[in-house]
Amino acid sequence: MRVTWEQIFGWRLARQFVAPPAASSVPELVGRLCGVQAQVTSAAETAVALRSAAPEDGAVVSALSNRTLIKTWAMRGTLHAMTPAGAAAVLPLIASARVWEKPSWQRTFGATPTEVATLTEAVGGILGDAELTREELVEALLADKAFHKLGKELRSGWGTLLKPLAWQGAICHGPTRGNKVTFTSPARLIPDWPGLAEPDSAARAAITAYLGAYGPATPEIFDAWLSRNSLRKTTVRGWFAELGDALTSVEVEGRTGYVLTEHADELAATEPTTSVHLLGPFDQYVLGPGTGDTELLPKAHRALVSRTAGWIAPIVVVNGRIAGTWELKSDEVVVSMFDSAPLPKKLDAATDRVARAAGLGSVRARAA
Repeated sequence: MRVTWEQIFGWRLARQFVAPPAASSVPELVGRLCGVQAQVTSAAETAVALRSAAPEDGAVVSALSNRTLIKTWAMRGTLHAMTPAGAAAVLPLIASARVWEKPSWQRTFGATPTEVATLTEAVGGILGDAELTREELVEALLADKAFHKLGKELRSGWGTLLKPLAWQGAICHGPTRGNKVTFTSPARLIPDWPGLAEPDSAARAAITAYLGAYGPATPEIFDAWLSRNSLRKTTVRGWFAELGDALTSVEVEGRTGYVLTEHADELAATEPTTSVHLLGPFDQYVLGPGTGDTELLPKAHRALVSRTAGWIAPIVVVNGRIAGTWELKSDEVVVSMFDSAPLPKKLDAATDRVARAAGLGSVRARAA
C-alpha cells in the first residue's frame, strides 16, 4: 500500500481531533492520543481544549479529580495524564526496559537495582492506603535507615527515583492538597484499576493505540516515543510481528511503516489537507512521531521547536507540517514562521480557536 505524506498528515489531524475538533469527552480524547504530556498542567489543558467540540476550563484537572484520568510518569520518563487503561498498557512495557539496572543510571542517581526493588516494595506498602505529599512520603521512608543515603534524590522535584516505581505500578500522583502534589498508588486511586499485565500481553494494546493516532510508524519510532529506544530492538519488533494481519505495511516516499489494517482503507481514501492550526506547547501532534521526524518538522528548524531544558514550543501547523511557532501575549497571538515566511491564510480561524480554548473574547494574530 502506497500513500503520500500529505495523506498521512490529513489522516493524523482527523484521528487526533485536530481537524475538526470533535472529541466528545476528555477520556475519549486523551485515550486517542495515548495520553497528554502533563509536566506543565496548562499545556495538557490546551491540548484538550483545542481538540474539544465544547472546550471547558480546567477539563483535565476535573478528569483527574473524578478519576477518569490518572497522572503518572510514563512515556520517556515524563508526566502524563492518561486513561487508566492507557497507563496499564504502556507502563509494563516501559518497566521492562529496566533502565534503573544500567550502570550509568546507578552512577547518576545512586541507587542499586536491589535498593530500587526495596524502595518499590516500601512505597507500595506506604501508599496502599494513603495519599501523602512528597515531604510526608520521604519522612515515612527515612524512618528506615536503609533509605537514608537516598534522601537527596527522593526529595528532588524531578522524581527520578520515583519513576521506576511508577512504571511498576507502585506510585502515581494523587489529588492535590492546596498547592502541593500528593502521591498514592494506582490501585487505591482508580476504581477497578486493572493492574499491570506482563509486557508481552500489554504490548498489543499499547501498539494498536499508538498506531491509531500516529501511524504509519515503525517499531523503532514506537519505541522512541515510549522509552527513548531503551528496549531491545528484537523485543519491540517481536511485539509488532505478533500482531500479524492486524497490521498493514505502508510505503510512503521510500519509507515503510505500519498502520492498523482496520484504518488502511480510510488512510488510502484521505485527501491532502489545506489547513492551518495552532497547537500548544508539548503537543502530542509532534511528540507522538517525535521532533526528529524530518517530514513533519524540518531538521533545520528543530531547535526552534525542541528548545533548551526540554521545552517544546507551541506550533503552527500548515497543511499538516510544522511551519512555525507562536506564543500568546495578552490579546495577541505572535507568530514566528520558519524562514521569515508570511503569515498563512486561514490563520484567523486558528486564532479564534485559541481564543475559545483560552477562554478569551478574541485575539488577533501578528508576525513576530
